[in-house]
Amino acid sequence: MPMPDGLEDSRQHPLRGVLYPARLPTFTRVPAPAAVAELVRWFWIPRWDIQPGRSSRQQLLPFPACNLVVEGTAVELAGPSTRTSHRDLRGTGWAVGALLRPAAVPHFTADPAALRDASTVVDAPDLVAAVRDAGPDAAPDVFAEWLAATVPPPPREARLANEMADLIDADSEIRTVEDAAGRLGLSARTLQRLAARYVGLPPLAMIRRRRLQEAAVRLRADPSVTLADIAADLGYSDHAHLANEFRAVLGLTLGSYRRSSVIHVSDPAG
Repeated sequence: MPMPDGLEDSRQHPLRGVLYPARLPTFTRVPAPAAVAELVRWFWIPRWDIQPGRSSRQQLLPFPACNLVVEGTAVELAGPSTRTSHRDLRGTGWAVGALLRPAAVPHFTADPAALRDASTVVDAPDLVAAVRDAGPDAAPDVFAEWLAATVPPPPREARLANEMADLIDADSEIRTVEDAAGRLGLSARTLQRLAARYVGLPPLAMIRRRRLQEAAVRLRADPSVTLADIAADLGYSDHAHLANEFRAVLGLTLGSYRRSSVIHVSDPAG
C-alpha cells in the first residue's frame, strides 16, 4: 500500500523523537557498525556550549527502549519512558549514548520495567575511560568496541525481540498487538512476554509511541496537512482519538504543539 505524502519521511526522520529540534545543541546520530548491529540501533552524541547563567531545555518523546549513556565520569542505563522527558543543559559538555535494541537489554537489567521513567548507574570505568580518551568524534567507535567485547551474542529469543521491535517501529500498518503477533507468527501472549523481558513496555505502548512520534514530526514539518488527515494516515479512528492521546502523553494540544515547533531550515540539527 503506497504511503501518503510525508508519512514515510515521518517514520525515517533523523530527529524523530525530538520535540523541538530548533532548541537542540549540536546533535548527531551515528548508525551502529555491523559488529553491534544486533545490540544497538544507533549512537547519539549531543554537544553543548551554553552561555553562563543560561540553560537550554531539551524535550523528547523517547523511543520505547533503553539507552546506555556515558557522560563525564558516569555510565547510566536509562529505562523505557512512559511520557515525555526533558533535560536542562548548562555550561559546556558532551555525552554519548547508545539506543539499545531489545537483545542487549538483559545483559544490563533483568527487569527493564523496573526502570520505567528512571535510570541506574552502570559500573563500567573502562568504558568511561575509553570514551573520555576518544573524544566525541570517535566515541561511538570505542563504545561499539566495548559493547562487542562485553555483551555476548544474543540468543534466538533475543533476536526475535529485535524483530518485534523493528516491525512495530517500521510498519505503519501495525496498529494492534494482534497485528504484530500475526505478522511474526506468534501469539499475543508470547509478544507480551517478549516485550516485558526485552523492552519493559507492553507492545501496545510501543505501537502508540511510534504513532505519536510520527504525528509530532508531521505536525511540525508540514503546516499544510490537516489534523484530521494526520489522524487518518496514522490509523486513528478519528481526530479526537489522536488529540486525546497526544495530550495525555505530551501534555499539549495538537494545535499548540504545531504552533510552537515549526522546523526552520537554519536548525542546527536539521
